[in-house]
Amino acid sequence: MIHRLMALAPAALAGLSLATALPASAEDIKLPPTMAVTAYDTGTAGFNIAVGVGKMLKDKYGTDVRVLPAGNDVARLAPLRAKRAISSAMGSGTYFAQEGVFEFGAREWGPQRLQLLLSSVDCNCGALGVAADAGVKEMKDLRGKRVGFVVGSPALNQNSLAMLAFGGLTEKDVKIVEFASYGAMWKGLVNNDADAAFGTTITGPAKEAETSPRGLIWPPLPAGDKEGWARVRKVGSFFFPQVATCGAGISPDKPIELGNYPYPIFVAYGTQSVEQVYAITKAMIVNYDAYKDSAPGAAGLGPDRQTKNWVVPVHPGAVKALKEAGHWTDEQDAHNDALYKRQDVLAAAWTEYGKSNPPSDDKAFLDGWMKARTSALAKANMPNGFE
Repeated sequence: MIHRLMALAPAALAGLSLATALPASAEDIKLPPTMAVTAYDTGTAGFNIAVGVGKMLKDKYGTDVRVLPAGNDVARLAPLRAKRAISSAMGSGTYFAQEGVFEFGAREWGPQRLQLLLSSVDCNCGALGVAADAGVKEMKDLRGKRVGFVVGSPALNQNSLAMLAFGGLTEKDVKIVEFASYGAMWKGLVNNDADAAFGTTITGPAKEAETSPRGLIWPPLPAGDKEGWARVRKVGSFFFPQVATCGAGISPDKPIELGNYPYPIFVAYGTQSVEQVYAITKAMIVNYDAYKDSAPGAAGLGPDRQTKNWVVPVHPGAVKALKEAGHWTDEQDAHNDALYKRQDVLAAAWTEYGKSNPPSDDKAFLDGWMKARTSALAKANMPNGFE
């Protein structure tokens, strides 16, 4: 039985053997008997989709999957880095972790060599939901309003800033209210402790907000506003325009022009076994029909719906599975190889920075690292992404 709500402590996970792949089914797909996957809080789209994939793996291969909810990006990646989880269903924090920025610029982290298995782009979008009673119609109307942030989650916070940038606003133009987790932030919106919160339009908390006394709207980001989108991409280079046709208060009859990026993004470390990642990815591809209707957004994991040439590379094991499925090109190979090299450059820069006797003060350490990072990327003729 899949353990949907079991947030196990690291010690409880220490006994999981993730490296030993045992035969579990026909064909050439071999999976471990037990796997742990981290995801966003319970009830979120990422958690629900991970549960749906886990049920498929149990039904088809007898693999027990524990989906571990975690309130921020650091908490989601810690079990994966410690090899107590086999994958993590992430959001744009994947990119921030790769780049070693924000919380991942701390001395205990640094650039993380994360690589993709499969990611979802469906009828939903990732956007800033706003309480309907806040009097906001357009993004620029959020000036002076309360915007929720999550401690330890640079992804959610930077995403909110990217949305605000569309309306020509910055962090200084709004009132930031910090919460301990994604779920707590959305509860804060319902309880009138905040006016806006970032999330996918199909997330459970957004539906709760829509049906609450405050109600919920999604300020649009029209693709035709080129200047607005240029501002978005300066803050969140991973966003692209998309029309949402599903979600809280959204339907094919009532679509909204918003922004999006792949979510959830199933990731592994580049050091994880090619065959292990191949097996998981292939299982997700060949059994797509078994889970695509398990949760809103799960259909976006189809191999033909993968975002091509994104900002984080695809793991070699997943590349192998996508090639076999006929959904990989030479152009993607070249783009992917360039991203592997970017991860090499960032890792080397981090190592060199560590040898330079960096400051002990946390803020000074991060400032010094960001300068070293900028220098290393410029020398390699690679874009910074965080000017």
